[in-house]
Amino acid sequence: MKSCCKEAGEQEDRTEVTEKPENGGDKQGWLSKLKYKWQVKNILQVVLILCTFALGGSACSFIGKRLMNLIGPEHKALWVVMYIVLVTILWPVCVLIISIPFGQFGFFRKYLRKLGRRIIGKKDL
Repeated sequence: MKSCCKEAGEQEDRTEVTEKPENGGDKQGWLSKLKYKWQVKNILQVVLILCTFALGGSACSFIGKRLMNLIGPEHKALWVVMYIVLVTILWPVCVLIISIPFGQFGFFRKYLRKLGRRIIGKKDL
């Protein structure tokens, strides 16, 4: 009985603190979920972040292909491996640069720092 009450108490605490958005079936439901997950102030900021992700990824691909054409490895398998490594290095740089005009540099600096910690294996703070 004690564990049952403890679980019920924990469940109540979680709902009070988090204020998770409800899914009303409308289009703003998924935007609200992203707003909650990324802990940003409004839906416009979520849209700007999504635009930054899209443009940063596209710019990274474009620059990566141009650089690979300059390098021009002979074997297709080597080209693919080199492209993956190059894009992995370029993507954070492209996203950070694209985030500046959108006003989302702070978000992406935190996001990339968190991503780097996860890759390296350090605990999230």
